[in-house]
Amino acid sequence: MKKLLPVLLLVLLMAAPGAFAQQQPQFTHYGFNGMQLSPAYAGITNRPEFMSLYRYQWLGYDASFDDGGAPQTLFLSAHAPVRLLHGGVGLNLMRDKIANTTILTAALSYSFHIKVGETGKLGLGVQGNVNNYKKGRYRAIDEGDPNVPFNSEDTKFDLGAGVWYESETFYAGGSVTNLRKAEYEFADSTNTGKGTLLGENHMYLTAGYHMPLNNDLVLTPTVLLKHDTETFSFDAGGRVTYQEKYWAGVNYRHEEAVSALVGVSLFQDNALRVGYALDLTTFHKAAKAATSHEVMVNYRLPEPVVRFKPPVRTPRYFFTR
Repeated sequence: MKKLLPVLLLVLLMAAPGAFAQQQPQFTHYGFNGMQLSPAYAGITNRPEFMSLYRYQWLGYDASFDDGGAPQTLFLSAHAPVRLLHGGVGLNLMRDKIANTTILTAALSYSFHIKVGETGKLGLGVQGNVNNYKKGRYRAIDEGDPNVPFNSEDTKFDLGAGVWYESETFYAGGSVTNLRKAEYEFADSTNTGKGTLLGENHMYLTAGYHMPLNNDLVLTPTVLLKHDTETFSFDAGGRVTYQEKYWAGVNYRHEEAVSALVGVSLFQDNALRVGYALDLTTFHKAAKAATSHEVMVNYRLPEPVVRFKPPVRTPRYFFTR
């Protein structure tokens, strides 16, 4: 099964043809956010989990748009193992606002789990999601231009699929989104045009390795590869965790920014994790603001306790006297 995993991830990278659409949001806390990267992550850690992420990109960015140009994203997720389904289920909710465009997404995921070795587990996931794209009041250079949307929105259903491998020391996963490539239509100010936006496939590959340095410190290198029909980018970094409670790390985003992360785990079994990330813009500074900020709050419940024992069948019950 371990030999099969790289093949599955390669298939995900090559699964989709071209399209044109808006970029999906990206988070510096990707090392904690498996639910955004793959539906196969649902329930894979054996602990019900709730996650919230808020990202304010390019804080203070001064643009000529009526609603400003700094992207702001709120991401919420919940997932849990479900024994009767031989896997796990998850729910993602997201609001992504970029200038005069607002995107609302709700996604339901299911992951089928396969045990691999003593501690490993492979998840095969599918996802159904509903996306709402709302275009606000855009000012066309040529009045009545049918290609410029004006107070219009559209909602479509789409699909995604992914894989995820998790063990005590290593994880790797990937996914493909927008398999249906839904087409969104928007009316112009005179309600005569139908500008379109095509939902493109986004592909993700990620991995991390927990490397003990001594009894108190664990180093976790992480990587995230991202690809759509027009661009390829990646994140690479790592964090050091002290006594399983405090962490600090750095990250590099290809042709975008360098980042610093800090966080702390609280309560029994480190149930509550709170993190903060600061991005410093390093490329195309003239067209962006200097910093981006991200806050993570994550709460994990204990592993569910199995309260019943499976029936034990013996040959004696198949005979009659």
